[in-house]
Amino acid sequence: MSSVGKNIQKFRKAKNITQEELAEELNVTRQAVSNWETDKTQPDVDTLTQLSEALDVTVEELIYGEQKTKLETVTQTVTSDGGKAGISFGAALAMVISYAKWQSIGWAIVHGILGWVYVIYYIIKY
Repeated sequence: MSSVGKNIQKFRKAKNITQEELAEELNVTRQAVSNWETDKTQPDVDTLTQLSEALDVTVEELIYGEQKTKLETVTQTVTSDGGKAGISFGAALAMVISYAKWQSIGWAIVHGILGWVYVIYYIIKY
């Protein structure tokens, strides 16, 4: 599985822009972009959304490196880390935001509720 930082770097290079140019577009420092690309830090949910728009990709592509079907995403989440949640809450929230762009707000709410049910299930279980 590729890291978010490597995906940012891959899509930035594919778009043929420098770290400085990307930083300027996002109103962050070049060092912030460098830290993301080297996985020293992670962009927050709002920044992931801005990155996806600046790089002309989806938030899901930034997280996974490619577009996945909903079934692949759920399967990976359930089977990663010995059956525990395989993605962070921030990443899950970013996916919900991404889906809201493409689907109705109602589906985004359903995905959000299901995400919380999933989190609560694992809190109770463990």
